[in-house]
Amino acid sequence: MTGAHTGGGTVRTRRTTPWQADPYTEALRAGRGPLFLRRSDGRLLPLEVERWCAAPDAADLTVLERCHGTVLDIGCGPGRIVTALTARRSTALGIDVSPAAVARTVHTGGSALIGSVFEPLPREGSWDTGLLLDGNIGIGGDPVALLTRATHILSPSASLIVETAGADRDGAEDLDERFQAQVDNGSGASGPAFTWARLGAEALTRYGRITRWTPKEQWTTGGRSFVVLRRQQRTLPHVP
Repeated sequence: MTGAHTGGGTVRTRRTTPWQADPYTEALRAGRGPLFLRRSDGRLLPLEVERWCAAPDAADLTVLERCHGTVLDIGCGPGRIVTALTARRSTALGIDVSPAAVARTVHTGGSALIGSVFEPLPREGSWDTGLLLDGNIGIGGDPVALLTRATHILSPSASLIVETAGADRDGAEDLDERFQAQVDNGSGASGPAFTWARLGAEALTRYGRITRWTPKEQWTTGGRSFVVLRRQQRTLPHVP
């Protein structure tokens, strides 16, 4: 961290690094943190790098049990879910904007592509299960846009499994916030700024109704919360 001296003391400024060398990339390469989401208001939200880089835990296994058919992991990170599905002989693909995340996924035996969920993707409209885990409902800071995009990526009969704000947080069920953030290592280095969102299950359900997704199952385990959404099927008018 660098500082600029003023008459009133030292003003501390943050050092921003390029995406390919930012704290997130470095943490994935090392397989450990510390790593945080630094909000524009200065609050630090811990990121669970060690869990992301490890084998699926008990909570992840409950997600794996609910995956069916072909699976698209949106924001796959270092690929623990994609790799586990591949080991089970499922067809699974991860997408992530981080080259380091994709490289780690491929290295551990999964399939992944560098890219955004809002860009053209392979097999659009045919994926049977979509995953938005580890807070990835926040991608882009616009849950309505993300859920709408999912309707075009996944098949009409698909399931979308979303991890929402943790069950151990007061008021998490109705949490609904958007903010500017940077990935931060807690020692002065930050990645590029981006917009993010955080949702609880109730907020997710509200946005699901807008985008024609219906909650079909909800559960909590290990302090983590999940919702399975299904596409609302349009009802054709009755013709006598």
